[in-house]
Amino acid sequence: MSFVPIILVALAAFAIAVVALRLPRAGWTLFAAALLFGLAGYALQGSPGQAGSPKAGEAQAAEQGVALVEARRELFGPEPPSPFVTVSDGFARRGQFADAAGILRASLDKQPNDPEAWLALANALVENADGQLTPAAMYAFSRAERAQPDNPGPGFFLGVALINSGQPAQARQLWGDMLARAPADAPWRAGLKERLDRLDVLIAQMGTQ
Repeated sequence: MSFVPIILVALAAFAIAVVALRLPRAGWTLFAAALLFGLAGYALQGSPGQAGSPKAGEAQAAEQGVALVEARRELFGPEPPSPFVTVSDGFARRGQFADAAGILRASLDKQPNDPEAWLALANALVENADGQLTPAAMYAFSRAERAQPDNPGPGFFLGVALINSGQPAQARQLWGDMLARAPADAPWRAGLKERLDRLDVLIAQMGTQ
């Protein structure tokens, strides 16, 4: 019986997508399949019958997921993402990156030119691999950039992943190139410059050590 609330949440998500977000009828089957994929993952990995005692690692993963979703959304403006990305973000905010990636893969099979879905997938794959840049994550970053070349998101988050995986020099090169090409009035330019300056300090400190 402990799975009943999860099923109700899935049904509510489907209802919101159809009614509030006006998901086209053609996408109902795919969206339902994505929800079922998430439920299957929860059934295999979740333990709803256990007492609630979240581990520190799980809480940290959830905090990281929230931060990633919010930072990514800032780079895509006020227009909401696709319903699939919205559902995937719900899993990411709980630190369930494998489930988030599964939903995004199903979505991208039908909508392969969605830049935010590709970037969300790249971030989910990196987090699911404990911060490591896997070939699949690199491919997702490249597809996100190809789908929307003027969006700084893929380069920014790839730089973060490079830093976290112990490659700050590569991240510095990437961000430096982005800043050099950025329009003078780009709203994200100042933020990237600030992070680049911090990265330069970090690299200098590593050199002295």
